[in-house]
Amino acid sequence: MLKIENLNFSYSKHEVLKEINLNLECGKIYGLLGQNGVGKTTLLKIMSGLLKPKSGVCNVLGYNPFKREPGFLQELFFIPEDFVGPDIEVNKYASLRGAFYPNYDGFKFSKLLTDFEVDGRSKFTKLSFGQQKKAIIAFALSTNTKLVLMDEPSNGLDIPSKSQLRRIISQASTDESCIVISTHQVRDLENLIDPIIILDTNDVLVNASVEEISSKLKFEFRDTPDKEALYCEPTLGGYLTVNRNETEVESKVNIETLFNTVLMNKKTIKQIFKK
Repeated sequence: MLKIENLNFSYSKHEVLKEINLNLECGKIYGLLGQNGVGKTTLLKIMSGLLKPKSGVCNVLGYNPFKREPGFLQELFFIPEDFVGPDIEVNKYASLRGAFYPNYDGFKFSKLLTDFEVDGRSKFTKLSFGQQKKAIIAFALSTNTKLVLMDEPSNGLDIPSKSQLRRIISQASTDESCIVISTHQVRDLENLIDPIIILDTNDVLVNASVEEISSKLKFEFRDTPDKEALYCEPTLGGYLTVNRNETEVESKVNIETLFNTVLMNKKTIKQIFKK
């Protein structure tokens, strides 16, 4: 589906991505995590062909994204974090833009709008930011492209809408498609994103399934702190700890705790998940 090799990118003299290597497969919903400024949005824009890497290879579905060839564009949809729709009705937008996507399904779009509780007869400019976000997500999933890139899709959504989002994305995933979600609100999408990618400025620290993470790291709740743990966080009634999994007993992965563990133990985590 997508292969990145030795990718480098800079904004003028500011280096954002350095020697990034990454492979993405069909049938997965990837969660792209990382601290602010490590290049998550930049990476999505390179994948979609909106930015050209300084050097290295980005191959998506056999295409060079930056060439923006029609065959590539009709199989990809990118939803930016701050989407602002045009001054036309949502349904009109979908009918006009849907013509560019061979697999666009208007009935699916109408159903997703209903699920999201968005009135397709309204103009984008009359909708709240959250309603606009739900409308463009509904359209993106209705195009049935092979690759969907989402940058902070849960931003601007209320709690019921976030629940709707998780359910709709889960139902939209197929064995032939790949969805990449960049987010810092991991609790909004926990139990949905799998595999998990944790990006650093000059490395991909983790690119592993939840099952693999659980097999290599042990997440526990303890009454007392563990000074030998990779990560130990005080919480209500005790401590959340993360250690190497040496017992081969799987535990439930807490994505937020995983993220904090990785940031505090970059070299160690890189070694643990070395292929």
